[in-house]
Amino acid sequence: MDVNFQGKRVTVMGLGRFGGGLGVTKWLLKQGAEVLVTDVAQESALSLQIAELGTHARLQFALGEHRVEDFTNTDVVVVNPAVPTPWNNKFLQAAWEVGVIVTTEIELVVKRLERKNVIGVTGTSGKSTTASMIHAALCSAGKRCRLGGNIGGSLLGDLSTLQKDELVVLELSSAMLWWLDRNGGWSPRIAVLTTVEPNHIDWHGSFEAYKKCKELLFVHQTEGDTALTQDSDSSFEGLAVLGKHNERNAAVALLAVVAAGAELNLARVGIQQFCGLPHRLQLVHHRCYNDSKSTTPSATKLAVDSFDDPSKVHLIVGGYDKKVDLRVLANQSKRVARMYAIGATQKAIAALATSDVDCFDSLESAVTTAKQNMEDGDVLLLSPGCASWDQFENYEQRGNLFCELVREVLPTQQVR
Repeated sequence: MDVNFQGKRVTVMGLGRFGGGLGVTKWLLKQGAEVLVTDVAQESALSLQIAELGTHARLQFALGEHRVEDFTNTDVVVVNPAVPTPWNNKFLQAAWEVGVIVTTEIELVVKRLERKNVIGVTGTSGKSTTASMIHAALCSAGKRCRLGGNIGGSLLGDLSTLQKDELVVLELSSAMLWWLDRNGGWSPRIAVLTTVEPNHIDWHGSFEAYKKCKELLFVHQTEGDTALTQDSDSSFEGLAVLGKHNERNAAVALLAVVAAGAELNLARVGIQQFCGLPHRLQLVHHRCYNDSKSTTPSATKLAVDSFDDPSKVHLIVGGYDKKVDLRVLANQSKRVARMYAIGATQKAIAALATSDVDCFDSLESAVTTAKQNMEDGDVLLLSPGCASWDQFENYEQRGNLFCELVREVLPTQQVR
């Protein structure tokens, strides 16, 4: 979609408490659009984002609710891809019925990029790490590149500064791919799929629909493009990050950067020196690991697999119920020293487990009890295997609280 936004009326659906709509709103104002930001959250919850946007003659807000007229009396709607089941959303349906263009920030980005310069990465687990490894490898090999998409802020504001041959690495969610496909479809020249396992069934309705969205990354590729999937048997030596799964991430990342024209040995060094991302098996204190980004049972299993002796691991799991099978998660109870379950799924996990699981109403109480149970040489691992939305705004907030808690209740001398 290539729209001249000068003078156009645009409704941005979802500013987000963590700034999801900030980048696109700023960009639209620079393009000369008249922007209405609508969000179901109240103004008090969005005060930081509103302050960052500031006052503008062409900017208005409709907060605390969505109104049908804001979706029909406009030229374009830019929707947050995270809005669940958009095909059933009455506000989006109203826009479609009257012929209003409905798009997303990621579509506005990809339609303005040189497709030949884009590396797209998706997958149930490992996509953020793989995209970051690709970026690190390209930088190490002396390639100009940017990292964006689902992993960071909007790239819309960077479009004017992109060099002609600059590479762009995009992490793409299944929801982003659904929207891109609905509006005509798009695929990058180099497409990378890490893993596909049951996830986000609450958004897609079924695993089959979710899997189809992931595979959309390849659908619009043409002759000469590169399509890569992760090899379960691949390995990679010399990594700074833990886990066999990260060896697989590194291996497919290296294939992607070589396909992009990077020198092999320089790229390899960049991947080996990559130190990981926050909330992904992040060492935050002595033998305490924050893996809050683990939101699927298989991701938790991979985290447990990363330790030489899982029987030394005290594992905190549980959270929001995404309607996926929790048996893989519950089965980790027989491998670890102790399992501690929190959140909406705690009882379901305990019922499925074959070993004892301690249930708690809060992360604070789980960490405190784990501290009391741990012995010398033990590991404390937060790897929930579930989303965070029952008790937290997002996985970052959950992981940050864990980091604070272990530093408070687990002084250096307690865990060696």
